[in-house]
Amino acid sequence: MTKIDKAVVLAAGRGTRMRELTNDIPKPMIEVRGKPVLQHIVKGLRDAGIRRSLVIVGYHAEAVRNFFGDGQRHNVGIEYVTQTVQDGTGRVVDLARSFVGDSPFILSYGDILISPENYKRVVNLPDDCEVIITVTRGEDVSKGGAVFVNEQMELVDLREKPKPGEPTSPWYNAGLYAFRPSIFEFIEKLKPSPRGEYELTDAIRDLAHSGKKVQALELTGEWADVRDPEILGKLNSKL
Repeated sequence: MTKIDKAVVLAAGRGTRMRELTNDIPKPMIEVRGKPVLQHIVKGLRDAGIRRSLVIVGYHAEAVRNFFGDGQRHNVGIEYVTQTVQDGTGRVVDLARSFVGDSPFILSYGDILISPENYKRVVNLPDDCEVIITVTRGEDVSKGGAVFVNEQMELVDLREKPKPGEPTSPWYNAGLYAFRPSIFEFIEKLKPSPRGEYELTDAIRDLAHSGKKVQALELTGEWADVRDPEILGKLNSKL
């Protein structure tokens, strides 16, 4: 078992579905229950033992930097790198390579809200496992990643936003991962997807198909992709 102590958080996107709510801030800085989504994530990671995080910024990066600074106020160390071209989750993770070095790391999308105990469940990476991908049930997989697993909850396939008629799955990619640095070998080989983006999920699928173990883990408690004003309204009504 390897204990992970580094995390990478993706916080570069605008979130166009949030409309005017993201005129001046990136989507991860939208407040849920009185705190930016990104603050919920940083706190959850810190309480799970993550002491160093790299936040990948882009759109209105200054809003993130001004709020978190070097992380000292939040009892963590925070570094930043800027994504200048929005060309997919695969390329953006590659920006973390020098920060990660030879260490395993947690990766979180910056716009998901999950029950904090889940962070503690991904910081211990089994020795026979290259990747942990978290999943949740009951979501519309056409809006995200459909995760296909075997009886041991090991990943066998991963499809981004499957269209009607394509294979589907009850498991939805929940946007929190644990990786060994081997993921970068597969990110290097990525080709653009039909959407014209370099998809992290394609690299994960290629890694699994190469014979390495990718373990799916069902999250417990609350999970939300803070994707639009309607979901935001529901979350903030549950104060």
